[in-house]
Amino acid sequence: MATAQKKRIWGWMFFDWAQQPYFTLGLTFIFGPYFAGVATELFLSQGLTGDAADAKAQSLWAVGQLVAGLFIAVTAPFLGAFADNSGRKIPWIAVFSVIYVIASMLLWRLMPNGQNLIMTLVIFYIGFFAAESALNFANAILPSLGSKKEVGRISGSAAAFGYWGGVAALLIMLPLMVEDSKTGLTMLGNPPLFGLDASQMQGTRSVGPFIGIWYAIFMIPFFMWVRDDKRPPSDRTSLAKVTRELKATLRSVYKRKSVLNFLVGSMFYRDALNALYAFGGVYAKLVLEWETISIGIFGIVAAIAAAITTWIGGLFDQRHGPKPVIKVSIWVLIAVSTTIVFMDRDSIFGFTLAEGSTLPDTVLFICGACIGGAGGALYSASRSMMVRHAHPDRPAEAFGLFALSGKATAFLAPAGIFIFTMMTGSAQLGFLPVIFLFLIGLYLLRYVNKDGEPTV
Repeated sequence: MATAQKKRIWGWMFFDWAQQPYFTLGLTFIFGPYFAGVATELFLSQGLTGDAADAKAQSLWAVGQLVAGLFIAVTAPFLGAFADNSGRKIPWIAVFSVIYVIASMLLWRLMPNGQNLIMTLVIFYIGFFAAESALNFANAILPSLGSKKEVGRISGSAAAFGYWGGVAALLIMLPLMVEDSKTGLTMLGNPPLFGLDASQMQGTRSVGPFIGIWYAIFMIPFFMWVRDDKRPPSDRTSLAKVTRELKATLRSVYKRKSVLNFLVGSMFYRDALNALYAFGGVYAKLVLEWETISIGIFGIVAAIAAAITTWIGGLFDQRHGPKPVIKVSIWVLIAVSTTIVFMDRDSIFGFTLAEGSTLPDTVLFICGACIGGAGGALYSASRSMMVRHAHPDRPAEAFGLFALSGKATAFLAPAGIFIFTMMTGSAQLGFLPVIFLFLIGLYLLRYVNKDGEPTV
């Protein structure tokens, strides 16, 4: 039994390893910046100025994140309630996995001249929806893997394992596939493998098929070793039943101070964190004018920091609980966001830099390490805190509400970034709303019980 449970834990951890490249390579460090660069060039060709083109490209990316986030918010609680009523989570994960792989493969279609730009944006965020939805069901399995004290360490170890997967994926893509748009060569100074045409950015575009193949291979341990808990065959599911029970759960949450403040607080700080992930690479491309290879190296630094810090955070969580980990992580991310807002190629916090100064690059690398480290620890500790607040018999519904809280205000960060970017005409000043969201989330944590509070 001990061996079977150990394999089940490892199989569950492989989900994070398999899925991480969609966020590391896709959202933040390779495809996201490539999309921003393609969009900017397209808008420049249509007559926009440089700053206006950058702002429109960032705004377009924000709209995609906004729509996907709202769709996740609406569907997650219902999907979770259905899964709890039926007792089956694995089939849902399998369905969303197929969507994930197909969407990843289709990212190849974004041409450097902007052909398929909008369609590829839609496809990317369909894949994002599938990834987040599968993650909700995988998270709902976490409470069955150990005690409330143990799940902090398990969550941290799994998240750290996932970030190492992101590092490994970047270390494959950058030296072998992703080309510099000016030289056509990879980080090692060679053309992309397999005869891919650098003039058409085929090395960079291959990130989509790579993500899909990676996921398909490394989800095998998950589907081999992780099984649903057995449920009585008489347990029937219907939309009416799910709706009634979901309403009852929401009423219960509203009456419980700790649960309510945790869900609402995490709603704000996770929205801000997602914005940092989604726009970090875009910021590097548009504000500091980094090439995709440099952004990829930035991603390796961030992912290594995330892997190490998340693992340490998991150990700290097991000893002291998740709440201190969450608070420290948010303060670090506030400091990073403030730096991003007040830094560009020519100045930092109002101090003018010498022409050609590399200080902004160095500072952003440090910021990337902090985003990766603090963001990874925040994600893992929040997942652990949700376990402490979840009803033991309805974990998928609890994590559906957790997803709802993370996405119900998904429009705030992207919409805030969109509005501030358009108002100021500045990509970095567009990050100001992110700081406000972190502060709101931090304030609401004051009312969260560190030991949790069941949602019944």
